[in-house]
Amino acid sequence: LQGATESIEDWQTRLDTLLAQRQPTYWSFPLSVDTSRLTKDQTVERVLALWETFAEEAVPDALPVMSPDGDYARGGSYAVLIGEGLLDRLGPLLNGLGHWTTVALVSDDVVGPLYAGRVVASLESMGLKVARCSMPAGEVHKTLDTVSDLYNQFLTAGLDRSGLVLALGGGVVGDVVGFAAATYMRGLPLVQIPTTLLAMVDSSVGGKTGVDLPAGKNLVGAFKQPKLVAIDPLTLSTLPGADFRAGLAEVAKAGIIGSPELFAQLEDGLKDLSWIIREAVAVKVDVVEADPYERGRRAVLNLGHTFAHAFERLSHYQLRHGEAVAMGTVAAGRLAVDLGHCPPAVSQRISSLFDHLGLPITLPNYDPEAVWDAMTSDKKKQGKRLRFVLPLDIGQVEVFDDVSREAVLAVL
Repeated sequence: LQGATESIEDWQTRLDTLLAQRQPTYWSFPLSVDTSRLTKDQTVERVLALWETFAEEAVPDALPVMSPDGDYARGGSYAVLIGEGLLDRLGPLLNGLGHWTTVALVSDDVVGPLYAGRVVASLESMGLKVARCSMPAGEVHKTLDTVSDLYNQFLTAGLDRSGLVLALGGGVVGDVVGFAAATYMRGLPLVQIPTTLLAMVDSSVGGKTGVDLPAGKNLVGAFKQPKLVAIDPLTLSTLPGADFRAGLAEVAKAGIIGSPELFAQLEDGLKDLSWIIREAVAVKVDVVEADPYERGRRAVLNLGHTFAHAFERLSHYQLRHGEAVAMGTVAAGRLAVDLGHCPPAVSQRISSLFDHLGLPITLPNYDPEAVWDAMTSDKKKQGKRLRFVLPLDIGQVEVFDDVSREAVLAVL
């Protein structure tokens, strides 16, 4: 640097800017190796492992997720990989992400017996040390007690700051394990492996994690961006039909928010599930990139959720989230019509699609005042005002926080 006219800080700024410009291209590659902590021999070994694994297999599709205030080292940006058979090829993929002393694989007592063994086999084939951890299945266990139990399992497994946490399962597993990873030893790297349609297209992407309190859903949580999201559509083969349909509610929601093409494809049938998943994920990626910490645009992802969260709470969480979202989105469409924001034909088209997908469109028979009271505890409200995301057209929504109580009660 002798004789240089620019300071070290100037050079660092230039390098950071260059890296930010190149990150979308880097993360668009489905196969990669992080060489920052590897010897030359280790780098060659990992590259060859990826080559041998995918030489005769379809390379997964990759959607980069960029965080404007994150950087490469902190995991602010990552890739969503979508490909059939990824579950059996996670070892080489995770080996390429970094050097891990221990990998904690967490699943619940439903998904674990189905898929954990295959993931463990793939990881151990790469010489990775795997600690299998478990949690009970179901929204009722999305609590701080479950997180505390995971901490103890991590400690017993010897998981340290050089470890990696894997969340294998549906949305509850992803939320709980993500929160545990965000807070254990002040944060460990996380990989999301969603096995339900709902988790694939919604909760696994965007970095929101958390648990429920008796007063409401997701009232305790943290933003935790994953190192990777690995989606294997073949895991949907074991998903119960009702849960699959519940996931379709979030897919339809994505179409209403930002993809008329996706909405039309759903109206025409589920002819290309991989494309449908990719398109739904792409809608969410576009939104979370623009607003990674839910300070503005990201609120549109809550289409139907102000109603839905109230329905869930009044059902004591017996309603599936997707079922509540379907009814909540139908209610949002009707509210938009009543307020003059949406043509009746658009609202009818939304209701017809949810009905076509086998989802409920008749609102639950709760007392309207009770629904309103449940809404007022929603963490998504702005001060004393409730926020409603309302459709203007297919592919266009807007956030309103000036909706009157009387207008909401009229819809209910």
